[in-house]
This record gives sequence, structure tokens and C-alpha cells, in this order.
Amino acid sequence: MTRQIEPLSTLSPASLPPEASQPKIFSQIPRPWQSLLWGLALSTTAVTTTLAGIGAAWFIPWVPQTGSSAPSATTVGQAGPLPYQLTRPVNILVMGIDRVEDAPPQSPEAFAGRSDTILLLRFDPQQSSLKVLSIPRDTRVSIPRVGYSKINNANIYGGAELAAQVISQNLQEVPIDRYVRVTTNAFRELVDLVGGVEVYVPTPMVYQDVTQKLTINLEAGEQVLNGDQAEQFARFRKDGKGDIGRVQRQEVLLKALQQRFTSPLVIPRIPQAIQVLQQSVDTNLTPEEVLALVNFAYQLKREQVQMVMLPGRFSQPTEFDGLSYWLFSESGRDRVMEQYFGLSSQTATSPTQASPQRLSIAIQNATDDPALAEALQTHLRQQHFRNVYISTDAPQLLAETEIIAQQGDLQSAKLIQQYLGGGKVEASSTGILGSDITLRLGLDAPRLLAQPATVQP
Repeated sequence: MTRQIEPLSTLSPASLPPEASQPKIFSQIPRPWQSLLWGLALSTTAVTTTLAGIGAAWFIPWVPQTGSSAPSATTVGQAGPLPYQLTRPVNILVMGIDRVEDAPPQSPEAFAGRSDTILLLRFDPQQSSLKVLSIPRDTRVSIPRVGYSKINNANIYGGAELAAQVISQNLQEVPIDRYVRVTTNAFRELVDLVGGVEVYVPTPMVYQDVTQKLTINLEAGEQVLNGDQAEQFARFRKDGKGDIGRVQRQEVLLKALQQRFTSPLVIPRIPQAIQVLQQSVDTNLTPEEVLALVNFAYQLKREQVQMVMLPGRFSQPTEFDGLSYWLFSESGRDRVMEQYFGLSSQTATSPTQASPQRLSIAIQNATDDPALAEALQTHLRQQHFRNVYISTDAPQLLAETEIIAQQGDLQSAKLIQQYLGGGKVEASSTGILGSDITLRLGLDAPRLLAQPATVQP
């Protein structure tokens, strides 16, 4: 009979248990479940420089148990393979922590650096979904007893407890149940363990990051990146997008890593990977809670994973004495917290309240026909979509048109999908900055343009 664990209690930063600082969460885990544990380890702890917690939903369905064939993804709501279940939605803060020079592994000092990656994950058994909010590290916030600063400094001043407090206060007091911190040295080792990741590098990336003691030197084009190169790809900041470009490349690397985990050659390396994570993880998740998250993520399908970036804008050179910040939009934040975390707000503007014609729609051509982008722009404007513009071409050909909810507005993205009669809706931060919806035209575009609209905007 399947057992249920008690619901994870909502912990305020001041009430986190003493064991929160102890990184060893893998002890006493039965060996038969190690392959599944590896899947969760990726989902909640492989957030180093570029990886994020959404890995579980993409990785686990293809990770076979030792001595068995790869299991197919099952429908959420079934018992699952493990004797633990989530009983309510759970919010987990995941942070990738910059390396601290000369700090002993697993020591408090090793986790005292800036948070290079910040994600808030919502495992929701009621909606059968995993939602991920990426918070840019340069987001300007008020830190208690410090003043206004970048959000990635909160971990330096007060560890995971203060970081959780600051994030909760700035996101409508969203409850944060648990946290996971990972030092960035784990990322390179994990990528090397799986034999590298195949990534398309859109432009040459060459520069010296003196602050982070990192030399970046990558050629453009499709290539297999080793751990060191993958870190370079993630940390590159000279593309005009700064910290936001890093967030977008995190998603690119996630998808590339998912492809590597379809290989049976990875399975024998799982024990090594677990050892790497054990040396690099700090969390207040209990072993039972880890298994409950594994059981939930094991049953998710890829389309049940939604990722969005905290909406906002870059600060101007004339603001804040020239310091560079990401200034989050309060209305955009409220919309995301309502649609993704179930927190209602009086200021949130829902897609049903706003006119669809006012959506900012960016068109990216991912076909070999340059005329298609203009054809779609004309088509949409004839249907009274006023703010439609053509952006730079996508770097690679795409078979199916993607409708990317860049600001997290999935309802508007689905409306566009109904209007076009096709295309794949995706909640992602990889679209065009400043757009509400990015339409990335695929090779199916001629068919979409040829058919009449199924709904009226």
C-alpha cells in the first residue's frame, strides 16, 4: 500500500530547522532507488552555473532503474514507483552558489558565496505540473539591515534563510517550504560525466571575466561542450543581454543535457554523479521528502513543465548611479504569481481583461524562406494585432512553429495558438526580450498561413 508523507510545512526563514545547514541528504536511501534519486538530484540540486530544478521532469522519464528498460512517462495521479507522495503544492528555492576559494567542501563557508542562479520551483500535484520561476541575479531588492542591492547578495549576508525571506517578501509573500543550494564546481563535473552536451553557439564568445576568474573562448556553431566549455557558455555576458542572456542559456543547456540522459551509457555513471552532488549540496529536504519529489517528477510529462523569468527591464545608465540592475515589473510579477503560484492580486492584469490586439508579438524566422516572417506580420496586422514586429532570425531551422510566452502569459499564447490553428505553446524565457509573445516560425508556417483563423482576436 502506498504511503503518504505529511504535507511539507511552510517554513519562515527564521524557523528553518538546524539540520538545514547539513548537506548530507542521501544517507540511508535504499540502493534500488538510486537511479530515481539521481533524477531528483538533477531536478533539485543540479542548479550550478547553468542547470536548474526543472531537470527532473525532463530527465526522469528516460532514466531506467538498474537492470530494467527505460520506463515510459506515466500519468500524474497514479501511485508511482516510490512509496511517498506529495500531498499539496510545494515551493522550493534552488540556488547555484559561486565558488568560494579555499573553502572546504560541505563547510558553511563553501555555500557562503553569491547566488549565481536563483529559481523558485513549484511542484503542484493538484495541477500535475512543475512550474519554475527564474529570478535574475541582478534583480534590485531591499535586503534587511543592508539596503537596496542585487538579490544575489542576500545569500552572502544571511545565507539561505535571508535569501528565502527576501524572495518571499518581493514575490507577494509566497511561502517557501524548502531550499537547495549547490556550489558551481559540481556542474562541470556532471557535464563531463555524461560526455558533454551538444549545443548551438550562435556567435563567437570570447572574453576574459576577471571578476570570476573565467576565460571564455567558444567558436560559433553546433558543437559538443565539455564541462568547462558549458560553464563558459552559461556565464558569457557580452551579448547585450547581460544577466538575462545567462538565464536564456540556462534553458538551452537544460534541453541539451536532457538529450544526453537518453543515452544508456550514462546509467553506469550514476554512482559517480551522486558522489559529486553529495560534496556540493546543502538542503533542508529530508530523505523522505526527496523521494516524494522523485515520485512526483517521475510521472510528469515534458509539456507539464513550465518555466518563466521574472518580468522586468534593464535599468538605464542614468539610474542608480550607473549600477546595472534588473528592475522587475510589479504587474508582470503579480501575473506570474497568480498564474504560476496561485497567489491572487488586485493589480494583476489577466489576459481576459487586456485586449489581445495590444500584445507585443515578436516574429522570429526559423525557416529557409525569408518571406514568411513578413507574410505572418501582414496576416496578423490584417486581423488587428497592432504591435507585431519582425526580430532577428532564429539561428537554427525549426520544424514546428513555437509560440513562446516570454512574460509567462500562457493564456494569451494559447489564444494565438487557436488563432493560427497550430504551433507549440511554451512557457520559456528564450524568446525576444520585451515581447509578450515570441512567434518562432517553423517549417509548418506555410500551412498555418494557408488556413483560416479558428477564433477572432
